[in-house]
Amino acid sequence: MPKVVVIDQSGAEREVEATVGHSLMEVIRDNGFEELLALCGGACSCATCHVHIDPAYLGKLSEMSADENDLLDSSDNRDANSRLSCQVKVTEDLDGLRVTIAQED
Repeated sequence: MPKVVVIDQSGAEREVEATVGHSLMEVIRDNGFEELLALCGGACSCATCHVHIDPAYLGKLSEMSADENDLLDSSDNRDANSRLSCQVKVTEDLDGLRVTIAQED
């Protein structure tokens, strides 16, 4: 089972186990990180599960959809490493990933 380091909005880090096939949003939410709101429940219709991905892992993710890109454009905190965690599926390749929960807009 891959391990992911989640960094919350205050900068505190915690390593969690991630189930392959689940979304990164599910992993973060199921491990008690309440600041990841995920209001739409993973339907890619809001940006409340915005995270910043470790740049070393960006090439291991599926390509960003136009819908995800449009939703991220609505965030003042978007950067080159931004993704919606509901759109990132956990694979074995993500073992060791460091992901930071984005600040709220």
